[in-house]
Amino acid sequence: MEITQTKHGDILVIGPKGKLDANTSKMFEDRLIPLIDQGHKKILADFSQLDYISSAGLRVLLLAARKLSDGGGKIALCSLKPSIKTVFDIAGFSAVFSIFTTQEDGITGFTK
Repeated sequence: MEITQTKHGDILVIGPKGKLDANTSKMFEDRLIPLIDQGHKKILADFSQLDYISSAGLRVLLLAARKLSDGGGKIALCSLKPSIKTVFDIAGFSAVFSIFTTQEDGITGFTK
């Protein structure tokens, strides 16, 4: 799994590509959690290149959200493909995470 990472001010945008499932979720977790431990408090997960997410991937996002919340931070999501958005809706995660249509909207959402 390839994971891109860019900074926009104090917002860290992380973009997994491909599938986030039982085979790749550990790699995503190993990349995401240390970023939180390093002090990043605003993380925007750009899912524009993500084709699939399983419960293992959802678990990593929930873990990151909990860890960020404990430290006064937040994770938001953007650019979900319809199939990914459906998974979030069914799992009830759409009510847990702020979800933005585009990366620009997500970055703007953090500044409000």
